[in-house]
Amino acid sequence: MADEPQKKPQLSALVGHTNGLTKPASLAATRSTGGGGATASSKKLVIKNFRERPKLPDNYTQDTWQKLHEAVGAIQSSISIKYNLEELYQAVENLCSYKVSATLYKQLRQVCEEHVKEQILQFREYPFVMHRDSLDSLLFLKKINKCWQDHCRQMIMIRSIFLFLDRTYVLQNSVLPSIWDMGLELFRNHIISDKQVQTKTIDGILLLIERERNGEAVDRSLLRSLLSMLSDLQQVYKESFEQRFLEETNCLYAAEGQRLMQEREVPEYLHHVNRRLEEEGDRVITYLDHSTQKPLIACVEKQLLGEHLSAILQKGLDSLLDENRIPDLTQTYQLFSRVKGGQQILLQHWSEYIKNFGTTIVVNPEKDKDMVQELLDFKDKVDHIIEVCFQKNEKFINLMKESFETFINKRPNKPAELIAKYVDSKLRAGNKEATDEELERILDKIMIIFRFIHGKDVFEAFYKKDLAKRLLVGKSASVDAEKSMLSKLKHECGAAFTSKLEGMFKDMELSKDVMVQFKQYMQNQSDPGNIDLTVNILTMGYWPTYTPMEVHLNSEMIKLQEVFKTFYLGKHSGRKLQWQTTLGHAVLKAEFKEGKKEFQVSLFQTLVLLMFNEGDEFSFEEIKMATGIEDSELRRTLQSLACGKARVLIKNPKGKDVEDGDKFIFNGDFKHKLFRIKINQIQMKETVEEQVSTTERVFQDRQYQIDAAIVRIMKMRKTLGHNLLVSELYNQLKFPVKPGDLKKRIESLIDRDYMERDKDNPNQYHYVA
Repeated sequence: MADEPQKKPQLSALVGHTNGLTKPASLAATRSTGGGGATASSKKLVIKNFRERPKLPDNYTQDTWQKLHEAVGAIQSSISIKYNLEELYQAVENLCSYKVSATLYKQLRQVCEEHVKEQILQFREYPFVMHRDSLDSLLFLKKINKCWQDHCRQMIMIRSIFLFLDRTYVLQNSVLPSIWDMGLELFRNHIISDKQVQTKTIDGILLLIERERNGEAVDRSLLRSLLSMLSDLQQVYKESFEQRFLEETNCLYAAEGQRLMQEREVPEYLHHVNRRLEEEGDRVITYLDHSTQKPLIACVEKQLLGEHLSAILQKGLDSLLDENRIPDLTQTYQLFSRVKGGQQILLQHWSEYIKNFGTTIVVNPEKDKDMVQELLDFKDKVDHIIEVCFQKNEKFINLMKESFETFINKRPNKPAELIAKYVDSKLRAGNKEATDEELERILDKIMIIFRFIHGKDVFEAFYKKDLAKRLLVGKSASVDAEKSMLSKLKHECGAAFTSKLEGMFKDMELSKDVMVQFKQYMQNQSDPGNIDLTVNILTMGYWPTYTPMEVHLNSEMIKLQEVFKTFYLGKHSGRKLQWQTTLGHAVLKAEFKEGKKEFQVSLFQTLVLLMFNEGDEFSFEEIKMATGIEDSELRRTLQSLACGKARVLIKNPKGKDVEDGDKFIFNGDFKHKLFRIKINQIQMKETVEEQVSTTERVFQDRQYQIDAAIVRIMKMRKTLGHNLLVSELYNQLKFPVKPGDLKKRIESLIDRDYMERDKDNPNQYHYVA
């Protein structure tokens, strides 16, 4: 079967409308078929050029421009256009296709320019006189705004008709402004650049802004439109408006700052500054150009804050801190952080306040009783202010620590002593104020204050003395709390600082073991006696130094002492026991008419009360002779028994103080609701002598430490100048020391031949091996 002839597609070329003119299309194709299934020959498409360019109809350019001119005039006069907009657009396209773009652009510019020039007349003829309280300025601004809005609307319409011109000819000529930019240029050159119109416009805008700043309501949309106009007109906003606006703002806030600093208190003034900054920020958002924000806000900050930083702080910071006015302090920090140098000056005043306030707590002896609690409260207060108001700023934290360290060491030794006593009051049994968690928190706070103290050895001396009392009399509130405090001190000051304190705890634990063995030993004795003896064996180097007092014990006590001595030295040969009677206490059983009672008393009270087994009445002198107790100690002991709450003895004559010749009678009618009664020894307020002796011991220890440090340095360096030696000592010593004290120790070591002066240079020292 023969193949069907292949169907050939018909090819055509169609050239449609170009630039509004119709061009004929040509179609060329060849077609041949081969018989008997032969392959078709290839086809060629040929498109030929016009022999000649089609011509525009006569007068087409002139007539078309006339139409366009009429349309532009109608737009400018705000009347309806006779022609279809699509027809006008097509006309512009046709003209541009026939190389009349340059003429068309020139003609359009000329028409627009003539129209804009006509607009200026309404403003020159407009009767306008600038009065600050006149409505004329507002009317003028509305008129200029209407003129601008009309101009923008007209240029948008005109551009839409001449869009083809704008996108072809104008786009290809970089020198020419676009139709929109041409419109802006004409408006700027012929209306806004007119000196009278520009002055009136900017004066009017500034007057509206001034009124708004004074609290009046103004037409913000009018301001937004006018300032947008100035921004669109390129440099007019920057050169003519912004410069004057910032100058007036500067003057306004300079005067306002001076006036309000005199009239208002600091919190009210800062609220006002904050409000002004918010208002100006809102102005930028609402109607000012964004580029104005930075210089405007900087101007307000400078005139209301920057010029008055010191005055604000001197006038009001102390009262804000005294009254703990958190919101006002927060605002102060935020505002001062905005101004260059603001934080720095706030830091200085912050430091001064802490030093001044802290010094009033520390240096006044009348406040010693509450010093530590006041320091803790003050520290809590400044911590809270730093956290909430100063955004935990590291600079404020570090300066606070430096300031605390400065003022707390203005009074050497006393704060360290009082902190030790405060810890004692918290760790002593009977302190029901705090739970274990609260006690732990208090100890943590104490440690923070403790860190600021230079003379930590003074704290150690008093802490050791108080710890000894708590351990020996069994007055410690909690062993866990004691060990927690010890752990904190060890972490803060190192193992050397707490080694003696840890030794005290070890002694107490070893004493318990010794007493278990002693009780077993006593059970094997033929005559165990009636007294149950408990002994604490204290290592002399660990515990505070106690002055031994020789008193007259009764025979049974002396016998028991000897039994224990034999037992203990039998186990630990070569040791020496020294009995500390001042630390002894006992439980006594007594019989009265009402019945039996038990008394918890000191050893001195015990010796006095045991005398009344031998008689009912004794004089002061007789008791003193029989017991051997030192005079002042005996007076306090008798006071506790005859003048306190539990009056086991009756003093004759009556009175609070024990005098020579007073007589003491056993009170057989003694009554008390409790069976076991604790009769406290009348506590001498820690005497000046006791305080001085503790302090003197610290200074003695310090001298040993200075001597040891000097010898250590000289042994290593062999030869050293005075200044270098002193500098090295300051680095090594952990307590405050005066140069004069160091010089005395150096002289002492020279006298004792540990070192010698250089023969040629008296400021040079040599180590003597």
